[in-house]
Amino acid sequence: MLLTVRTLTKAFPGTLALDGVDFDLAAGEVHALLGENGAGKSTLIKCLTGAYLRDGGAMALDGQPIDPRSTVEAQDLGIGTVYQEVNLLPNLTVAQNLMFGREPRRWGLIHTAALRTEARALLTQYGLDIDVDRDLGSYSVAIQQIIAIARAAALSGKVLILDEPTASLDAREVEMVFDVVRGLRERGLGIAFVTHFLDQVYALSDRITVLRNGRKVVTERTADLGRMALIEHMLGRALESEVVGQSAEGAGATTQPMLHFSGTGRAGAIEPFDLDVGRGEVVGLAGLLGSGRTESAELMFGVRPAQTGAARDADGPLDLSSPRAAIAAGFGFAPEDRKTDGIVADLSIRENIILGLQARQGWAKPIPRSEQNRIADDYIRRLDIRTSGREKPIGDLSGGNQQKVVLARWLAMNPRFLILDEPTRGIDVGAHAEILRLIHDLTDAGLSVLIISSEIDELVAVADRVIVVRDRRHVAELSGERVTADQIMRAIAATDADGAAA
Repeated sequence: MLLTVRTLTKAFPGTLALDGVDFDLAAGEVHALLGENGAGKSTLIKCLTGAYLRDGGAMALDGQPIDPRSTVEAQDLGIGTVYQEVNLLPNLTVAQNLMFGREPRRWGLIHTAALRTEARALLTQYGLDIDVDRDLGSYSVAIQQIIAIARAAALSGKVLILDEPTASLDAREVEMVFDVVRGLRERGLGIAFVTHFLDQVYALSDRITVLRNGRKVVTERTADLGRMALIEHMLGRALESEVVGQSAEGAGATTQPMLHFSGTGRAGAIEPFDLDVGRGEVVGLAGLLGSGRTESAELMFGVRPAQTGAARDADGPLDLSSPRAAIAAGFGFAPEDRKTDGIVADLSIRENIILGLQARQGWAKPIPRSEQNRIADDYIRRLDIRTSGREKPIGDLSGGNQQKVVLARWLAMNPRFLILDEPTRGIDVGAHAEILRLIHDLTDAGLSVLIISSEIDELVAVADRVIVVRDRRHVAELSGERVTADQIMRAIAATDADGAAA
């Protein structure tokens, strides 16, 4: 075995990120490393590459114990990494990027002609015939990824870790990168492939290891591990008796369409999709991490402007070219990363709640302090935000109460359509139930909601319809009695040949 990892452990304050993980990588193998958020994939990679020092366990390369203390030391041992975001220098030429740090020299100076010659020879191995004197940034992301792979393979030569290398590529570009990876496999490199795209896993990998909550769940040959079994390993649950969601009970949505998205899409983010949202309806988006759930929401809210399609309501076309335009259209968006994108931790609860209203009104027209107090106190009471007072810094609140403040900010703006991306992640059980109850109350009052969640049971509990997203495509729509955990998991695991999109 080329690379072996035994009982690897790594802890951070309050978190055991890796709990006795075993991992093997053979020469001439593509080994897919899978798992949802917090599974431990990134921590394992960083331990292998010297970015983190492990707390326990052992690692060996070619049968010899290794303990890389830095990424440079890991490279010297033969371990290289290529990330989703190309970690090269776009303002330097292709040749300079390929040979950076190991430039050929003559009389103590960089030998420019030899630099170009060696760069061209290296790229020839990957079937690339490009101008190595052009700046790297002038080429497509796919070409940049291939150049990053070529550099990493040349520097390391034994183990290559690919961390989401295809996340920003279209189908043609993915195949270009895969051709390169297959060539490296034939040359005997061991390749660890981290991705969220199941189609790519089955197209490229030889074996699969699944991590969940810092532990290894399973390692199997790809040919022996079916998609449904893989999904069950990743999500940590087997198919159970069907529990009917709220749509089958006749709750929530009306048949009155409020919003219509037609052909909405963006290259490298999500393929064009159609979606109608009814007044007072809860639409769920289900899928594995990286499937295109968040990207769909960002297009609807203008975080990433759509390149194709249009949106309209009963009055005509809608401008959703930016978040400001979406807000003007009556949209709200509570993002997945609450601490980074949702709250301003050092500001008070009051200031966080009125932030959106003040931004819409303009900073030249400050909302009177008495009105700020009234709004904050009203939502603290209505949403049962547990605090000693409105002036308490929001960073001092629990995760569940922070989420309620983010919701209060949008509700204060009286939206008609609210997008909630993982609204219950990282909050305790009690707050989780309160958030779901609040969603029911909001839709009863006529607000339409799009909810993205990794928790299938959560979607079953609140959604009138569920759209399943897989590999950047909306592939299935479930409604009525079909909104069950069983049906959602089957749609996530299905292939196009199974007719999941029908």
